[in-house]
Amino acid sequence: MTQLAAPRSPSSASTRGRRGGGRRVANPDGPWPWLFVLPTLIGLAVFYFWPVIQTAYYSLTSWGVFGDAEFVGFENWIDLLQSGTVPRALINTLLYTAMLMLGLPISIYIASLLNRPGLRFAAFYRVLYFAPFVSMPAAIALVWGMIFNSQYGILNQFLGVFGIPAVYWTSTEWVALIAIGMVGIWSSLGFNIIILGAGLRSIPSDLYEAARLDGASNWRQLISITVPLLSPSIFFLTVLSVIHGMELFDLIFIMIGESNPIKGDTQSMVSLFYREAFISNDKGTGAAIAILLMLIIGVLTAIQFWVQRRWFSFD
Repeated sequence: MTQLAAPRSPSSASTRGRRGGGRRVANPDGPWPWLFVLPTLIGLAVFYFWPVIQTAYYSLTSWGVFGDAEFVGFENWIDLLQSGTVPRALINTLLYTAMLMLGLPISIYIASLLNRPGLRFAAFYRVLYFAPFVSMPAAIALVWGMIFNSQYGILNQFLGVFGIPAVYWTSTEWVALIAIGMVGIWSSLGFNIIILGAGLRSIPSDLYEAARLDGASNWRQLISITVPLLSPSIFFLTVLSVIHGMELFDLIFIMIGESNPIKGDTQSMVSLFYREAFISNDKGTGAAIAILLMLIIGVLTAIQFWVQRRWFSFD
């Protein structure tokens, strides 16, 4: 019995005819795709790329309150590298970022609990965890500043019940950084749980059933099934956590305050930028700090993508 050949699509045949031996084919759509993308490209150029170029230029100038910017070359960059404020601010920022990363294991554990089959009021719990993420950072800092207050704060009153002396949470250098890190972890849990919960719901339940039949404990299932299959979500949250941590400003500005004697020892890179650009009115140095922070975030993000190709599974 003769088998009939499937008819060839005219469009595919004409496409092969136009290619003719590997030659490039002109876009049949013409300029229309670029016209649709043009508004977005203009917005990116005006509001993103041009400000970066302009800030890079201002980092090479001396620009105060009055007058025009005067080109001074790399003088601002040399002063930054020779001063001790930038390394200290960078260390504080990296420590805060590292503390934010500690919130990821906590988020994985809570998300796994909230996604257990048959859990009642799971949606209500997710809303409770997510509420701090959508709250104003200034409001969060004000509330936690009162909680950490050494005189009337509820945290010290709670510790006093157990005979623990009052802790000066926002007046002691390293303790203040730990307190700010705790607030950062608490406020980011909700977003992490939502992203991880979506990833958990995409994992087939058959894998957990097979693991339980093989005698795997809950901890073994978490390590061998949950974490490897959540690697795309974990990587996404890791990148966002690093970027968010490097942009620390609101919590330090409100919880520590400008009149606190330890403000210089606990300032972040963005706090240093604010102090140089808007308090000292040294726009050139402030622009150099902004460009330096952008380069550091770019390097850290590139390292994360390099690690992702070796440690995270996206299959």
